[in-house]
Amino acid sequence: MVIGPNGEQMGTKKLADALTIANFAGLDLVLMNPGSDRPVAKIMDYNKYKYEKTKKAKEALKNQRANMREVKEYQLSSKIDVGDFETRRKNAQNYLEKGHKIKVTIRFKGREMAHTENGEEVMRRFAEALKDYAEIESNPKLEGRTMIMMLAPKKEN
Repeated sequence: MVIGPNGEQMGTKKLADALTIANFAGLDLVLMNPGSDRPVAKIMDYNKYKYEKTKKAKEALKNQRANMREVKEYQLSSKIDVGDFETRRKNAQNYLEKGHKIKVTIRFKGREMAHTENGEEVMRRFAEALKDYAEIESNPKLEGRTMIMMLAPKKEN
């Protein structure tokens, strides 16, 4: 079975005849399903076909990656220094630009539990520093000795 370059069915042809037609059109004869009882060959530009096939595969992989965003965790301290804070902010900003979510955690040790408001203030400051890139998905909440906040990348309009 031979299919023409415009998708029209040309009927059953011998291999030599199909090759002659393809050469006359300046195209290639490509076997589409070699395993069946009645093989189907198509007259087409094989390089263009391969290019479009790889382009579709790359697009599918890109869409698959877009659906598999990661959650990156950043651990802060209620007594974090300015330099450490800025380093974590820059790293988080890079991940947010890539589309990942950010989980910010603070683990309170010993007497720090008496002043959890300091940790919450650090988290709010972290979210404020990233306000151009992220929005708060879940506000800071205390679970045992750990305070957790989720940041999601801002949706582009």
